[in-house]
Amino acid sequence: MAKEKETEAEAKPNKYDGPRRWSIPGKRAKGYAEERKAKVHKWGQKEGKQLTDYEAGIRSGYLQAQSDHAGLYKYKKALSEGKTKAEAAEISRKRGK
Repeated sequence: MAKEKETEAEAKPNKYDGPRRWSIPGKRAKGYAEERKAKVHKWGQKEGKQLTDYEAGIRSGYLQAQSDHAGLYKYKKALSEGKTKAEAAEISRKRGK
């Protein structure tokens, strides 16, 4: 049974290994405001389902804003260094340093 759990854990990809997903904070906030008013998920896996109190709190944007601001900062910094928009977008999605 322990071997089964080990192979299951190895097969699952780590959700933190992918690229950083960020958007312009104002655009995300607008979408979150629409979701909070409707009290329903507007996109994603839970589309059409009701928001829980916790999810509505997340929609306030506080937690997501941290990643958005980091991504936007990296994007603008790369552009100021003379990178192309495509290169800057790639850099802004890298996690860590």
